[in-house]
Amino acid sequence: MLTVNGINNGIVIDHIPAGKGPRIFNTLFSAHVNSPVVLLMNVQSKTLGKKDIIKIENEYNFDLNLLGLIDKHITVNIIKNNKLKEKINVVVPKKIKGFIKCKNPRCISHTDDYAIPEFTLISSNGTLKYSCSYCEEITEYKF
Repeated sequence: MLTVNGINNGIVIDHIPAGKGPRIFNTLFSAHVNSPVVLLMNVQSKTLGKKDIIKIENEYNFDLNLLGLIDKHITVNIIKNNKLKEKINVVVPKKIKGFIKCKNPRCISHTDDYAIPEFTLISSNGTLKYSCSYCEEITEYKF
């Protein structure tokens, strides 16, 4: 049996679809985290069958709703002094700034370093579609 200790302060990202944990960590966290991290894969789950879990020790400043782009069932537990302080159910973000790129190659966000791409959600039926604030091109988000 594998034993993983709890964390004193930090976040636990739970209910990640099995196999997506490494990609989530590499995409969202790897460049910003200097604290201890535990990635658990294929953990038994009553609701999902199997799931991944990411535990990050210490404080972390990040827009956790970006996790809603991956799966709206992901939950984030904020741990303070060995106790659950807050449980966050992520949602699909209505606005995104600087996380995805516009698919229009002529968009100013590709050529101007000061033009940080901003997107507004226009559809979340099956696929997530966002409209670029600069050129209004529709970009479909795929994780």
